[in-house]
Amino acid sequence: MPKFPDKPSSEEEKADGPGPAGNPTGSLEPSERSVRKGIRQSSSPHRGDTPQSSPPRFVSVEELMETAKGVTNMALAHEIVVNGAFQVKPPQPAEGSLEKRVKDIMHRAFWDCLEAQLKEDPPMYDHAIKLLGEIKETLLSFLLPGHRRLRNQIEEALDLQLIQQQAENRALDIGKVAEFIIGMMGMLCAPSRDEEIKKLRDITGIVPLFRAIFQVLDLMKIDMANFALSSIRPHLMQQSVEYERKKFQEFLEKQPNALDFTWKWLRDTTDTLLSCEREDKASFSGAAGPESTPLHPVTVHNHAYLRLLKWDHASCPFPETLLMDQSRFLEMQLELEQLSMVAAVLLIVYNSTGPALSGLPDVMGRLKGIVLVLLAEMHTISFSAEEAFATIGEKLCAEVGGCLSQHGFPLLSTEQQSSLKGQIAAVQLPDNSIRRLIDSRIQNFLLGFLESGPQKCTPVLPSGLAPIQRELEVIAVKLSRLVNYNKLVFAPYYQKMLQDIPGGEGGTS
Repeated sequence: MPKFPDKPSSEEEKADGPGPAGNPTGSLEPSERSVRKGIRQSSSPHRGDTPQSSPPRFVSVEELMETAKGVTNMALAHEIVVNGAFQVKPPQPAEGSLEKRVKDIMHRAFWDCLEAQLKEDPPMYDHAIKLLGEIKETLLSFLLPGHRRLRNQIEEALDLQLIQQQAENRALDIGKVAEFIIGMMGMLCAPSRDEEIKKLRDITGIVPLFRAIFQVLDLMKIDMANFALSSIRPHLMQQSVEYERKKFQEFLEKQPNALDFTWKWLRDTTDTLLSCEREDKASFSGAAGPESTPLHPVTVHNHAYLRLLKWDHASCPFPETLLMDQSRFLEMQLELEQLSMVAAVLLIVYNSTGPALSGLPDVMGRLKGIVLVLLAEMHTISFSAEEAFATIGEKLCAEVGGCLSQHGFPLLSTEQQSSLKGQIAAVQLPDNSIRRLIDSRIQNFLLGFLESGPQKCTPVLPSGLAPIQRELEVIAVKLSRLVNYNKLVFAPYYQKMLQDIPGGEGGTS
């Protein structure tokens, strides 16, 4: 059993430039915002008994900007490696925001200026030719080194000097040039963009057409960036550990106290484990036991990681070495809280009905589905636990009664139904014994999964967790991957800190 109590002790989006061919940038997951928040926290005055590893030092704005850039790059590399579904996405300014208003005004002014030039007599193509130059560079950027024929076609059809001469002699057929561009885009785009390319052919006005072309080109840039990410991800996996460790060391040199919360996280875990060990020995011997032996680093690590699944994110600063994964740990924590309640409710139902429901097919799935639906919003502000569990009790009693009647079993009496509803309603209480039992078994399973390692067998699922086995195994695999990767990156730092912590291996108890 995990030896600690249940309770634990952005980059900002950038606006596009006014030009229509501004490079779109992707926005990171909440992990980068966590890193930014961590910088502010670890740079703030020390709180409580947080150790002060070094005196404060003043840094220049340039140093801060350089440090922030390094952290941003580290967060991006980490996200690419850890999040297999990570993709670059075009920035979307919030509707009605100042950024969006400024962007819309500048884009509208740009296209209005182009339209005014084309309506002059004779037409002026200065802006149009600059746009063709940007389109040419973008199309060439999509080509691989072996695409010589396509490269020659683009160079020939979008020869800016020739186009300039044609414009000066009033011989430029801008529609023919646009037709070539659309055809080349159709050859180079992903199949998912075929519909956008088809719509381009239906646009007749030159200015609306060029505007739509740039919009589709921006989407194609995003597609190309995501394709490149998927291609380099296997190679990045091999380099990411050294890269993240190097970037974090650079950050640590500029922020010497950037491991204070990590040190406290490991120290608190060690203290809790030693305290539980002494209590266990005292309960067996009836007196204070001997001094505890130093804990193995793996034991401290595994219990420390499990504590993050019970973390108070609102008041306890997250360990700096795990800031980039804080959102992932929070997501697992919320899911585990829901699964714990589901398993507790189903355990109560099956204990109350005896063996009658045990052998009935699909009953477990239906009961689980009802509970999951009614607890889907349990982490929202508007969620009412009292109403939700009252509804769960009513619906489960009705479902159980229908199953018992259908298969010829005696129905639950009024007293039994009332007792069942009361036990289900009590699950919402944090100190409910059934809920605590299920939660303890979940922690045991996850601890066994971390201790098993990649070369050992998966731990046996504790009784009472069968209804949530699939979801629990998914979380266990996700947790194991995060933990193993984090250990690879920060093992040297953890080892040194544990040597300095009383009770850790290398320290004294």
